Amino acid sequence: MLFSPYTIGGLTLKNRIVMSPMCMYASDDSGEVKDWHYVHYASRAVGQVGLIVLEATAVTPEGRISARDLGIWQDGQIEGLRRVVESVHGFGAHIGIQLAHAGRKAVLDTPALAPSPIPFSESSKTPKEASLADIQAAVQAFSDAAERAKQAGFDVIELHAAHGYLINEFLSPHSNHRQDAYGGDAERRFRFLRETVEAVQARWNGPLFVRISANEYVEGGLTPEDYIYIALQLKALGVHLIDVSSGGNAPVAPDVYPGYQVPFAEKLRHEANLPVGAVGLITSAQQAEEILQNGRADLIFLGRALLRDPYWARTAARELQAELAPPPSYSRGW
Repeated sequence: MLFSPYTIGGLTLKNRIVMSPMCMYASDDSGEVKDWHYVHYASRAVGQVGLIVLEATAVTPEGRISARDLGIWQDGQIEGLRRVVESVHGFGAHIGIQLAHAGRKAVLDTPALAPSPIPFSESSKTPKEASLADIQAAVQAFSDAAERAKQAGFDVIELHAAHGYLINEFLSPHSNHRQDAYGGDAERRFRFLRETVEAVQARWNGPLFVRISANEYVEGGLTPEDYIYIALQLKALGVHLIDVSSGGNAPVAPDVYPGYQVPFAEKLRHEANLPVGAVGLITSAQQAEEILQNGRADLIFLGRALLRDPYWARTAARELQAELAPPPSYSRGW
């Protein structure tokens, strides 16, 4: 199944291998694409990854995790992103972009924005509590970024609602102590994500993914049970797939082991009846194949494994004794 096509939102991927979005910290204060990005992403397309998802790309300059993040907050950044898209398409892969706002985890000189003035950790600065105008501006920034992603030619948009960044902060009672329309019960905490999804959909009609942190590993934080409600809401909104990660909204290190997040993906897939991507220390072809064969996920998101080996797909095909056509120029050594 790992090398079988998969259709989602009208887009057919040539296999189930997805390059997970991972920050490269390879830009500069301009937020523009650099030579590193062209080489980095194109090499995974040459390696036969089915879908490549660009790293967290900031929808506002103050929403960057660091001063070296990619950005999509202004039209001048479109052309560099378009060149990445064209390169990846030229090597036979599809490409998505993860739209992100770091919220209280932004490590910049500008004030950080959050649903409540609660620092991420003892060493973090206290963020500014978002006003209604701030919230509306953030939603608009995601919408404008979706329009730029469309102009750049991306095939997929993923909203980053995980790892303790702004959308995750609104979802979680651990970081959202508001008592207005954007905080309190689960429905009101979901409102920011709802409005963001709807604003993006107004500008974008392709596949839409949402990355979540299905377990926050902290008392008072979100659990997999809480995410059933969120997944069902996303399904009703027409989101095509949930990319299931965990952690990041508190300075807590979970116990990790191969496939440690897969049970979260499996739970949401079956209880919300929505396609999911599994991620988290998935390293071998047999492991990926087991996840797919047993209906635990629909797509396999690989992170560090693809940093170590851009041609992981070739290694996996040999392990599974599957046919995987090489790029013509590599046929003599494939």
